[in-house]
Amino acid sequence: MNRILGIDEVMYRGNAVAVVIPAFNEANKIAGVIETLPGYVDAIVLVDDGSQDETVEVALGCNKPLRVIRHRANAGVGAAIVTGYRCAFESADIAVVMAGDGQMDPSDLPNLLDAIIGGGAGYAKGNRFENPEVWKVMPKHRLVGNIALSYATKVATGFWNLFDSQCGYTALSKEAFLKLPIHGLNLRYGYPNYLLAMLKGAGVSVVDVPVTAIYGPAWQSGINVRKVVFTIPTLLAFGFVNRKSRWQR
Repeated sequence: MNRILGIDEVMYRGNAVAVVIPAFNEANKIAGVIETLPGYVDAIVLVDDGSQDETVEVALGCNKPLRVIRHRANAGVGAAIVTGYRCAFESADIAVVMAGDGQMDPSDLPNLLDAIIGGGAGYAKGNRFENPEVWKVMPKHRLVGNIALSYATKVATGFWNLFDSQCGYTALSKEAFLKLPIHGLNLRYGYPNYLLAMLKGAGVSVVDVPVTAIYGPAWQSGINVRKVVFTIPTLLAFGFVNRKSRWQR
């Protein structure tokens, strides 16, 4: 197998693992994300989504081999993840998405991988609500919005067993990736909800995995609430129609 980075094969339980990091203006946090990745990660793909700061320069100064892909202009987190997936799956068996803002605990990574390797899932996603600390650390407006969107996503996707639809800490198998019309994911808002509809339509097994909720005192969301309110419900409706027809195989 040709490695993305030309590094030695490390692997996790016989599977090559790539971590995709979408980042936009994360110069203050990106080093903490990269440096804490476990040694069994075979490849790190940083997708800089049009940052105006020194995100890339800081990342390249880390003591980890990584590949950097730069979007000239900000295209949105969905587009950044698609770019990362395409690169990662040149050689990886599983691609994990971890945000560049330090909100995802690397110690949760094995549970996501195990859900695919031993659990038979094609896609494993984090569920912060299975950790009781979420009620203390997640900002109240985020709690309310996430709960509402999680229930709406259940209806739109048919994944009644899932919750915390907005959690971006995920693992995807290459087999599942190849079943998806991934070009349709170039979205600024609502990509995790729309992706779940795609996965349902493609017949991919999806499971929730408990993960830690991390919110520092200076944490600020880059999400435009007004755009989310209008965009995500529309995407969910579109996803419902498509997973019942066009994506069904």
